[in-house]
Amino acid sequence: MLPRDALSVFRERFGTPRALIGMLHVGALPGTPAACHSIETLIQQALADARIYRDAGFTGLAIENMHDRPYLKGGVGPEITAAMTVIAREVKREMGLPLGIQVLAAANREALAIAHASGADFVRVEGFVYAHVADEGVIESCAGELLRCRRAIGAESVLVFADIKKKHSAHTITADVSIVETAKAAEFFLADGVVVTGAATGEPASPEEVRDVAQALGVPVLVGSGITPVNLPQFSRAHGFIVGSSVKEGGVWHNRLDPAAVRAVVAAFAGLSPDP
Repeated sequence: MLPRDALSVFRERFGTPRALIGMLHVGALPGTPAACHSIETLIQQALADARIYRDAGFTGLAIENMHDRPYLKGGVGPEITAAMTVIAREVKREMGLPLGIQVLAAANREALAIAHASGADFVRVEGFVYAHVADEGVIESCAGELLRCRRAIGAESVLVFADIKKKHSAHTITADVSIVETAKAAEFFLADGVVVTGAATGEPASPEEVRDVAQALGVPVLVGSGITPVNLPQFSRAHGFIVGSSVKEGGVWHNRLDPAAVRAVVAAFAGLSPDP
């Protein structure tokens, strides 16, 4: 896919040049240490949060298994894939908004399969290019394998948004590779967009890094952590904003959604110019 096409596809998929994506942190899934709810309960919880995002004016949603800690590295069992698929399908069916899938940690092929089966629109992937040391261990590049898998299962319509210099990770082994060069590598390896984050969940990215990456690339750039109504305008060069922690009660990712905080982010988003 050519860089110019990537921007066009992004606009067509979200129906707007910019996307505001609300995170659905689904409850702990079957077999994980904190699991305590039935699949039906998890579906209803996800739908309740999705309605709050949709009614406030978010343009997209994303589902993540963040409650499954501690995470497995590079893959999950069929019980997780099956549960995520069912939840995603119900969210997509009722909400009708563009939907993304992320499966921790770096279970990128499973995320792609879930997206394809559920009708979701994109996946957020870890370790697309280069390698880093995450909480779970060393995560290596998956671009070649993942995109061949996408072709093999007929999931070319599922966009791949790649985290670069990912949060909760050490990047000493690639310290001589700048974030811009990392982003260029992801673009060269056919990512449909890149995600820039801060150092950890809830911590903001660097506005300067987001600006530099956006200037250097021809694919969409999304900010993947720490977005608030106050700092959102600092990232005016970005094409998308993935929001989770700041719209929860107390700004803590595992708390319930705060509808007032959700509306505040939407108001800040609406104040941006139409085009990045």
